[in-house]
Amino acid sequence: MLVGYARVSTREQETRLQLDALARAGVERVFEEKASAVGDRPVLRACFDSLTSGDVLVFWKMDRIARSLRDLLDFADELAGRGVALRSLSEPIDTSTPVGEYLFHNLGAFAQLERSLIRERVFAGQVAAMRAGVRFGRPRLVDGDRSVVIQRMFAAGLSKSEIGRRVGVSPATVRRSLEDAQGLPRRVYKSRPVFDASRI
Repeated sequence: MLVGYARVSTREQETRLQLDALARAGVERVFEEKASAVGDRPVLRACFDSLTSGDVLVFWKMDRIARSLRDLLDFADELAGRGVALRSLSEPIDTSTPVGEYLFHNLGAFAQLERSLIRERVFAGQVAAMRAGVRFGRPRLVDGDRSVVIQRMFAAGLSKSEIGRRVGVSPATVRRSLEDAQGLPRRVYKSRPVFDASRI
């Protein structure tokens, strides 16, 4: 059985174009939904639940059913396990035929390759940035002047909580500032270091 799914976002008017294309393709039953691509799509889930072995889920374009190629591949895997095929009316996607299934799996391989290349480029960019002195992570809440003030207060015997209250940061930020001042690894600091206030 050919089962169709049509979706328009809340900003669009109607699914007429998709419905006409599905009708011309011989679709016998259509699930129609008005929802954005990023929100919940209960009609799509109801459509999936209605499919049985031998059915073909037909849609107008990939972006009507999936948010990304990864989504589409996941949908295909889920449905293939139940003996259901996918067919796009606008793209060369048709897992109901051996050639179409082969092409679809090649599409998945290219998607995986693209993700690997993107990760590699991101990592190379981070390494280059670190060599150029760029720091990653959240920006520091304590600048050089505040760090000196925190060290002096701590050397004078104030607790991290009291220092944080006076400086306007959390006790954890005070702790990290003290660790950085002593060159200690983050979250290793256990005991209060002895500061020589006369050298600050």
